[in-house]
Amino acid sequence: MKEGSTEAPTRHPLDWKSDAFYDREDLDAEMRRQFDICHGCRRCFNLCDSFPRLFDLIDESESGELDTVDSKDFPAIIDACTMCDMCFMTKCPYVPPHEFNLDFPHLMLRYRAVDLQEKGKPPFVQNQLAQMDRNGNMAAPVAPVANWGSARGNFVTRPVLQAVAGIDSKVELPKFAGKTFMKRAAEAVKQNAYAPNPNGPAQDRNAVLFATCAVNYNNPEVGEAAAKVLAHLGVSVTTEYPGCCGMPYLEQGNIAKVAEQAEKLAAALRPLVDAGKDIITLTASCGLMFKFEWPLILPDNEDVKALSKATKDISEYVVDIANKEGLTDGINALPENISMHLACHARAQNVGPKSAELLRLIPEANVSVVERCSGHGGTFGVLKETHHLAVKIGKPAARNTAKTDPDTVCSDCPLAAKHLVQLVEDFDKDTVPEAAHPIEVFARAYALMA
Repeated sequence: MKEGSTEAPTRHPLDWKSDAFYDREDLDAEMRRQFDICHGCRRCFNLCDSFPRLFDLIDESESGELDTVDSKDFPAIIDACTMCDMCFMTKCPYVPPHEFNLDFPHLMLRYRAVDLQEKGKPPFVQNQLAQMDRNGNMAAPVAPVANWGSARGNFVTRPVLQAVAGIDSKVELPKFAGKTFMKRAAEAVKQNAYAPNPNGPAQDRNAVLFATCAVNYNNPEVGEAAAKVLAHLGVSVTTEYPGCCGMPYLEQGNIAKVAEQAEKLAAALRPLVDAGKDIITLTASCGLMFKFEWPLILPDNEDVKALSKATKDISEYVVDIANKEGLTDGINALPENISMHLACHARAQNVGPKSAELLRLIPEANVSVVERCSGHGGTFGVLKETHHLAVKIGKPAARNTAKTDPDTVCSDCPLAAKHLVQLVEDFDKDTVPEAAHPIEVFARAYALMA
């Protein structure tokens, strides 16, 4: 055994189909084993609120050790975890292949899965919010009304939404697009708008943009920017969206639902992979699901394996083109301050700060990097019971962002970008920065987007 994590972290497949996985006593024993190791290390004290809660429970117990902490107090630790994976990827010295075999995020996932099985159904509000495709399809035809009703500062609807659904009235919620990205893409194809540039250097590449629910229903401009950039670089581009990747269900511990989505989507995308096409994700969470979480949930599924190997994040893909084939001439200078937040789910993919590398390809762009968690965490950052924690966790990142006086705040996660801009605004900045995906800024440098 080596001391600490001197090798790249590896993860074991989730044994979620076994009876032992859902055994409460076995789970409690494993939690106590891992918590005791965390207690002896405490390196993760400043990542999120889960670890301070754990350490406070131990320090305030009768013996000052884990043996006098009651298991009924453990839910407070689990509730504070956003499953950002940063403890596993960047801090913990005892992750596999170390024999201590710590995996705190997947321990939290197991606890939620056991809770879900025992209760028989997921929490109502979280489950409604997780149904991204249903919600997006329902909201699109009435987008102006839906956006009016969900607008922060709407003193008619937001207090009601908080009282009835538990959605914090102070949260900036995503807006819905009246026309989804997939509908816009279909129209663009008819107009030949995504035809590959004959002067682009990446003529031999074929890419499929997986729209993601966030881009399809809420941020179609991100998809348009990605398609235009790739086409401008000479890539043949198509778009697909068989459905949501299931990340919102993973946060609830609904592993079976995630597996269902994984099987469906991987089967739909497999023919494209077999045809030699690259699968490009437009948000960090979807990339993480395709590359890592799905293969750990369905390790024997050949479609999932093939998709995992074929998937790249959009920034990762464009940087790869820049490094191997080069960029199309004509990129313009953007003399502005850009704060690039490296989303936790992008960092967890272990490919390096590709979005920052992408933005630094733009002449005169002043790019500063923020590596702290934004704190949003999906529904975690939306609900009244946890929004204050999302603000608490995100403040250091927002403070670092505000110091650079940015014109634009970029993130691979659209929710993180919105959250950080809102927190920066709370610092009473004179100018509130724009929230954007890095590919949108890159498209603007090529004059492909306004």
